[in-house]
Amino acid sequence: MSVAPRRRSILLATAAVAAAATAPAVAAPAGDRHPHRPSGPLVIGHRGAAGWRPEHTADAYTYAVRAGADWIEPDLVPTKDHVLVVRHENEIGGTTDVAGRPEFADRRTTKTVDGKAVTGWFTEDFTLRELRTLRTVERLPLVRNRNTVFDGRGRVLTFQEVVDLARRLSRESGRRIAVFPETKHPTYFRSIGLPLEEQLIRVIRRNRLTARDCVVQS
Repeated sequence: MSVAPRRRSILLATAAVAAAATAPAVAAPAGDRHPHRPSGPLVIGHRGAAGWRPEHTADAYTYAVRAGADWIEPDLVPTKDHVLVVRHENEIGGTTDVAGRPEFADRRTTKTVDGKAVTGWFTEDFTLRELRTLRTVERLPLVRNRNTVFDGRGRVLTFQEVVDLARRLSRESGRRIAVFPETKHPTYFRSIGLPLEEQLIRVIRRNRLTARDCVVQS
């Protein structure tokens, strides 16, 4: 998890209003973020609590909130059928068990993503239904070996599911838990006909997460 001063969060929110047309995202209104700690720091669960659970899983986000996080941060990439899912990058060979799935062996390929050649399996080549069959694993097993005991327990979440999870964690914790999404490789995805922004706006509007002082991250 990372910590950012409240003043910085307000400055980011101000910049977000100016940038909303190109990279919209959302967080809780500034006056409603810390009802119990109005002058405290802002604690962000970056990819959840990735040091204790495999990143971007429901377990990681839940652990982060129970450890005191105010916001949870999901990275967003699209599926083949244009649903936003939560992964740090679109290549999922290191964060799911796809490499051990013979039915998807022919999906392994090499692509140039933002000027860098990457080999593996990519979210944009899978429908959401196909991704649902995969299980999550620890991305850095040599560094975070203790997290490997949770391999196979989680699944790839959609952005909507993270919003729903934040609402449930808000009720359970008695605090307003905000969602701090980040769009990954937006230029690349627009170039292949899977722009992130429109889908992001759709989820934001559907959930009425449209406060003027939202925070944008891209």
